[in-house]
Amino acid sequence: MIRFLQTPGPIRKIFLGGILVFISVMMAISLSGVGSFNLGIGMPDKGVVATVSGEEVTTNAVQRQAKQMLSQQFPRGGPQASSLLPYFAGRAADNLISEKVLLVEAQRMGLKATDDDLREYMRHGQLGQMLFPNGVFIGQQQYEDFVSRNNLTIPQFEELVKQDILMNKLRDLVVSSATVTDAEVRKQFEKQNTKVKFDYAVIKKDDILKSIHPADAELKAFYDRNKNTYLNSIPEKRQLKYVVIDNGKLLAQTQVTPEDLQSYYDQHRDEYRVPEQVNVRHILIKTPLPGADGKVDPKSVDAARAKAEDVLKQVKAGGNFADLAKKYSEDPGSAKSGASLGWIGKGRTVPEFEKAAFSLPKGGTSDLVQSSYGFHIIHVDDKQDAHVKTLDDVKSQIEPLLKQQKAGQASQRETEQLLADARSTSLDKAAAAKGLQLITTDFVDSKALLPGIGSDPQFMSTVFSQNQNAPPDEAQLHQGYAIYQVTAIKPPSTPTFEQARGRVEQEFKNERSTQLLTQKTQELADRARADHDLKKAAKELGAEYKTSDFVPPDGQVPDIGSMAGPAAIAFTLKPGEISGPVNTANNGAVLKVTDRQAPTEQDYAAKKEQIRDGALQQQQAEIFNLFLGNLRESMQKSGKIKINQKELATLTKARTEENE
Repeated sequence: MIRFLQTPGPIRKIFLGGILVFISVMMAISLSGVGSFNLGIGMPDKGVVATVSGEEVTTNAVQRQAKQMLSQQFPRGGPQASSLLPYFAGRAADNLISEKVLLVEAQRMGLKATDDDLREYMRHGQLGQMLFPNGVFIGQQQYEDFVSRNNLTIPQFEELVKQDILMNKLRDLVVSSATVTDAEVRKQFEKQNTKVKFDYAVIKKDDILKSIHPADAELKAFYDRNKNTYLNSIPEKRQLKYVVIDNGKLLAQTQVTPEDLQSYYDQHRDEYRVPEQVNVRHILIKTPLPGADGKVDPKSVDAARAKAEDVLKQVKAGGNFADLAKKYSEDPGSAKSGASLGWIGKGRTVPEFEKAAFSLPKGGTSDLVQSSYGFHIIHVDDKQDAHVKTLDDVKSQIEPLLKQQKAGQASQRETEQLLADARSTSLDKAAAAKGLQLITTDFVDSKALLPGIGSDPQFMSTVFSQNQNAPPDEAQLHQGYAIYQVTAIKPPSTPTFEQARGRVEQEFKNERSTQLLTQKTQELADRARADHDLKKAAKELGAEYKTSDFVPPDGQVPDIGSMAGPAAIAFTLKPGEISGPVNTANNGAVLKVTDRQAPTEQDYAAKKEQIRDGALQQQQAEIFNLFLGNLRESMQKSGKIKINQKELATLTKARTEENE
């Protein structure tokens, strides 16, 4: 399931909605430290971060998922986003290990995902509306295109779906005991929907900052008092020289021969088998869904049948099928495209539709065909026997794959040869001999943008762990490889007061303004409470006096911010009561509740099921969180989970160093 998040495009988008609860649990587990790596034992092979009962979590898989997670959080990218890649690598490793743990446990419990489960899920699950709009399969070719856009083969995709099904079965079993009582629903409803109105006095940190003008002596004393804060705050810098092997350039130069194409085709012929298919159009007149009693209104069905019969008469009288579909069909997906569903294979649509479609001759039109979705009028444009696609049919799919493979192999060979030459002579001579550009930097820190590379935290993490003048070495880049050497190192250093003066002044002002804000807000609260008059106290201390609207617990108030923060104290006060200090990031405030507004019974009736569902999902998440945490701990203690600490440390090094 988690591997769907590594794939771009529609598959990932659809599954994100369907597995939101599961992913939320995984995130909670990951962030709470349930998946701590410290209990793992053993040392899997290089290139493997962990094994779970012998199942590998590879370094490549972790890197792929980390990059996908990063791009989801920071779609525009940039140096700051890239610097977080080691952090996401840790989260990705934890998620992938948890996925393996759940699959192993599901299999141990004898749970299975059958072909029938797969068909049911594909038709009625999260992908149903995309693959089976209105219960009709989109067609074999569109299905193949849909899967290939996500860099998967159909067997790979369907295996991943089966893994989803398996883990969903396990989750459903684990959380089946979760219940929410009416009293719990009522309490949560009132907590979420009670509103308050209040007067409030605000003291702003920005106003206090403007009044602070420290002397040099005060700043120097602050610097001396906090000298440990500035210790080695000038980061280590290094001089580098390197040569970039750019996969993109090699890809542009790579040629694929007819022999290459034929060889690949012969080895993968089974992937290009096409089952018997029909190319169909249909007009759909929907029938109503069953009511609360499980029955369908027969009058509505008769009305739909009469409408469908009228359309069928027009078709048989020579009416244009596509035009009639646009006018009458209630399948919006196909109506706009002239009623075409494209090519469909067996087992991809409801039985009634399939039986009629495959029994018609080419050019034939059916009578009314009733399914659970309504009445269909089906026309067969073309038929195709089962066959294997020719090389010409799939050449456009194979060629880019082979180019990538050959370019990757060429890149690896060139990198290995350049590294060998650089170690036997020098990096300068090896680069010159091959006509490659040797880049030499000034002193740079670990977050610098490098010529020819840009931002690459993983590369910087590697070169900043290398010794000065060590033999040339190779490192992977986001665009290929680099052969590099560290030529000089400036260790971290502590700035003098003069060098750090700007930072010192800013930190001095922040500290002083925070202290003064706390003092003034406390004084404001004390005066207001003593005199039972918030407005008078605000005037005496120069605070702004304002009045809020009625606000809910998740509301926002100017100068206070979210009512879910410190200002939530307002929901515990009675009208007329004055709060203590309410300190936000940039302001201090004191509140006086003037009114409370309880939710109505009508609101409760409208929202109680939604609240019940939310509370149930939260309880299920907590149960599953506990289950997975205990399961991982048990498997780690028994040695079924083995962590390659060295491989993991390499992936997460920048984050670890930051935390230290």
